[in-house]
Amino acid sequence: MQIEGTVALVTGANRGIGKAFAEALLDRGAAKVYAGARDVSTVTDPRLVPVALDVTRPESVAAARELSDVQILVNNAGISRSAPLLDVSLDDARAELEVNVLGLLATTQAFAPVLAANGGGAIVNMLSVLSFHTLPPVPTYSATKAAAWSLSNASRLALAGQGTHVLGVHVAFVDTDLTAHVDAPKVAPAEVAAAALDALEAGRPEVLVDERSRQVKASLPEDQERIYAPMLGAAATT
Repeated sequence: MQIEGTVALVTGANRGIGKAFAEALLDRGAAKVYAGARDVSTVTDPRLVPVALDVTRPESVAAARELSDVQILVNNAGISRSAPLLDVSLDDARAELEVNVLGLLATTQAFAPVLAANGGGAIVNMLSVLSFHTLPPVPTYSATKAAAWSLSNASRLALAGQGTHVLGVHVAFVDTDLTAHVDAPKVAPAEVAAAALDALEAGRPEVLVDERSRQVKASLPEDQERIYAPMLGAAATT
């Protein structure tokens, strides 16, 4: 899909990966980029059109649907409140599900007719390497990303008939507030946005931004041996 001249909506566009997506879309010639955020005062780039949007509130999503010129929807909004499996609260798990899974579903359902009316367009879903495997410190967050990956695949099938392209974006650690506590190599948000938009313009269904994502995806047929066995071995010695 050609980005130049299009109109896009990015959820969670006030910081991190969402902000990088919004800026990259403008840099590639998008005619207009709506920046969705719960607090529009946090959208500071004057080139963007701030939109009050809370993906967990049906009335907020319904109001955003009035943006009838949207051709590209970037589902970026996401949260992580995980703790180890036996410690995580159900309230925190529900909050993650509300944003990361049900929020994605709500915006997809709301904007699919808009995209169809505008020629099909595209949906870009910001996923994770955790779509493919789990990490013990963030089990419920991992579960939401696996669910979001499944929904992305379902959306691709459901919306193919109306000409809507669906792209899933997978990456490991990105240098944002969400991973500030993580001591590991991180990808810059701008790199994620650039790789995703390259894949969108190339018409690909999925992009694996970093080497870790590519390694894990390649291991899926043997995930119990190649991914989980080393983790179990390490857990058994602690």
